[in-house]
Amino acid sequence: CVCVCVCVCVSERAMTSFYVPGVAPIDFRQNDYVEIKAVKLTSSRTQLPYEYYSLPFCRPQTVEYKAENLGEVLRGDRIVNTPFQVFMNSEKKCEILCDKPNKPIKLSLEQSKLLAERIKEEYYVHLIADNLPVATRLEFYPNRDEEIKKKERDVQFEHGYRLGFLDSNKYFLHNHLSFVLYYHKEEVEQSKEHTFRVVRFEVQPQSIRHQDLKADKNGACTLPEPPSFSPQEIDATKENEVLFTYSVHWEESDIKWASRWDTYLTMSDVQIHWFSIINSVVVVFFLSGSILSMIIIRTLRKDIANYNREDDVEDTLEESGWKLVHGDVFRPPQYPMILSSLLGSGIQLFCMILIVIFVAMLGMLSPSSRGALMTTACFLFMFMG
Repeated sequence: CVCVCVCVCVSERAMTSFYVPGVAPIDFRQNDYVEIKAVKLTSSRTQLPYEYYSLPFCRPQTVEYKAENLGEVLRGDRIVNTPFQVFMNSEKKCEILCDKPNKPIKLSLEQSKLLAERIKEEYYVHLIADNLPVATRLEFYPNRDEEIKKKERDVQFEHGYRLGFLDSNKYFLHNHLSFVLYYHKEEVEQSKEHTFRVVRFEVQPQSIRHQDLKADKNGACTLPEPPSFSPQEIDATKENEVLFTYSVHWEESDIKWASRWDTYLTMSDVQIHWFSIINSVVVVFFLSGSILSMIIIRTLRKDIANYNREDDVEDTLEESGWKLVHGDVFRPPQYPMILSSLLGSGIQLFCMILIVIFVAMLGMLSPSSRGALMTTACFLFMFMG
């Protein structure tokens, strides 16, 4: 398990900006449609992924699932379209997501219980835009001084956004999403129109009660100021009314398309329990060392005592105890098939991990090719047999 985790982490972080043929950038023009797709729901507590529409989110008129490879299926990805209407370099202050603009969605008792359960289990929602996963910006201020806070801040990102949060034994849903997309303007000739490339996809989730959103019949809404609204509570004991909204903001960035994955590859993945892995490795090494040392000390204690005796030299010349092991070298093992199976499986896993890391270091496993790492590992495991 530790070897597989190390293989995945090293291979993902070893990817460079080199892209294999067939993975080309998409150039957008002004007001071109940028599709927002949903991937899955994940939680580091349950380790069970769910598809996006397993929860009562707003659906488009036609739900279309993307064809997936073996790696995406093993990862639990279920990429599907969403009703978000995002256009290149076009701002949206606040817009209602569902079909009925001025009427909130009424959640049944079962749907309310399911939402509250997923919020309690700390599920994250994963979206993609131009094959870039969404990330939540987290800002930390190491100093408490107000003047120093403005100058010094630590910015980190986490994959996806939280479905909701728990406060005072009450469940609150993030029903408003503020999308922040960064684009890089490509250099073209003066007579040609500028093209844009998406280089980062961020989201700032908010929980706003539907009475405070002030929706109209045209599908627009008004975001209240932070102190003047209450969060959207989900009561698991009754039916609830929710209004899903979103806003879009575009910013120009100096990051080029070839380097747009650098931010994502440096994120701390919540799915990898580093503390548990290190703790397990330390415990295994400690127990193995202590058990081996106890066996060796108990086995050699008698022989060491005999060597230290000056009056019993003749007894030390006889081979006894652990020195008889050299006779077992030429004897066949008791279970040769089990030994050969374990040895063969170990070489099979070792060759698979080695080739996957080598191919990833060459940059041939692009992060934009979802599931490519898992598919390559499965193929090499079968091929190395």
